[in-house]
Amino acid sequence: MGHDLEFDFSAPAPATPSEPDAGAPGVPDSAAPGVAPGTDSGSGAATAPGLAFGSSPADTRDIYTPGRLNREARILLEHGLPSLWLEGEISNLSRPSSGHWYFSLKDESAQLRCAMFRQRNLAARFTPRDGMHVLARGRISLYEPRGDYQFIAEHIEEAGEGVLRQRFEALKTKLAAEGLFDTARKRPLPRLPRRIGIITSSTGAAVRDVLNILRRRFRSIPVLIYPVQVQGAAAAGRIAAMIHLAGRRAECDVLILARGGGSLEDLWAFNEEIVARAIAASPIPMISGIGHEVDFTIADFVADLRAPTPSGAAELVVPDSEEWVRNIIALTQRARAAVRRALSQRHDRLAWLQRRLAQLHPGVELRQRAQRLDEIEQRLLRSMRTHINERRAGMLHLGAVLRQHSPAMRLAAARGRVDAACAAMSSALRQRLESCNAGFEIAARTLDAVSPLATLRRGYAIVTNDAGRVVTDARDLARGALLHARLARGTVRARVEHIEEPAPSAPLEASPEIPSPSGSRDRSGDRNAKT
Repeated sequence: MGHDLEFDFSAPAPATPSEPDAGAPGVPDSAAPGVAPGTDSGSGAATAPGLAFGSSPADTRDIYTPGRLNREARILLEHGLPSLWLEGEISNLSRPSSGHWYFSLKDESAQLRCAMFRQRNLAARFTPRDGMHVLARGRISLYEPRGDYQFIAEHIEEAGEGVLRQRFEALKTKLAAEGLFDTARKRPLPRLPRRIGIITSSTGAAVRDVLNILRRRFRSIPVLIYPVQVQGAAAAGRIAAMIHLAGRRAECDVLILARGGGSLEDLWAFNEEIVARAIAASPIPMISGIGHEVDFTIADFVADLRAPTPSGAAELVVPDSEEWVRNIIALTQRARAAVRRALSQRHDRLAWLQRRLAQLHPGVELRQRAQRLDEIEQRLLRSMRTHINERRAGMLHLGAVLRQHSPAMRLAAARGRVDAACAAMSSALRQRLESCNAGFEIAARTLDAVSPLATLRRGYAIVTNDAGRVVTDARDLARGALLHARLARGTVRARVEHIEEPAPSAPLEASPEIPSPSGSRDRSGDRNAKT
């Protein structure tokens, strides 16, 4: 029942006509709420406790209007009666421009107004006419503006299909209970079959449509046709036998069960139990393309995939070759890009591994260790040389200290100090002598400048007595006294013979007293001796 989209017998929700025709029976767009609890729908009034009939106030009465009554009657009819099948003869058929159908169904004893709206009658497989005996499925309703009791048809078929329809529903219920319609047992179709099998009539239009679609979409896939009778009393057995044969031969990856459109009687071979069980037992995935889009058969529910038409089955079983080519080109480009990226990544990885290997190679490690050994050796040599130099410097320092504290060194140092002192003394003496000599020369020049010798050289003489005193006054002398007269050159001894005193009036010329330097006596004596 879950797969039957056309024959759904569950109670539908109330439907309203989208385009009701004026003056024709229909269902209004809105509905009023039902009768309130405690309301007597037959009398249209509610009796409150404690109030006498005919004397109750007006606000306690529930008064209906015709519109309200019709609305509630429609609601009671639509919800009170389930969806049902109705059989009768069509009369008074009307088909206005809105697309709705209005007609009456009658039998020998009564007739009933009916309406079938446009959304539903588009699915009808025949055009109704007056006098046609039909079987309709729908619900009871009421056209509120006129209060007409009517039947809203949702599905209509010719009355001859009724028995077949009952058999269809019974077999459908049975096979569904066995799990033949379960989605879990459905097998996926191969994405690109190597060979396709078509089980259909070899002379029908369906096989030509399927072949044209397959040739247009993917002509390189081979097709194998299993010809079989698809209509008539013997068709079901032959279809089942051909399905078993195709399964045993296993020549194809997928099977298409196809048949063109027709009435329920024309498609009945695909509603037989033998065909359904053959499809369920097939080892090869099957797709059904039977009739038109509105046609449903038992084979559609059992098959692994249902197509609305044989052409639709051909489109579902193979991909579009042009789309595949585009996809292949795109995939090729993606694969090339992926390969290039992968190669680039692998190349980078290889380069990194090579660098890593070069870094971790034993030769590199040995070279690094050898370099490290050379470095340590150089450091050891430098350390040894530094240590030796430090020891040598320490030894030299100790030797110097020892030499400084050695008697010979002390003697040599003392001798050096004596020599230095002698040299310093000699230098000081020389400097002192030179300074004295310079002072002497300066003093001599100064003395020479004031020396009486210069006066003596001008003809003067210095006269001294025996005591060495300079004689400046003749009165200090006596006759016969020994005098010494120092001239510019030499000294003269003389004895006083005569003394002349100066006149009192004559000024006494003072002669400068020339002091005799220390030791002048000796020197004069020397000079006298020499004279």
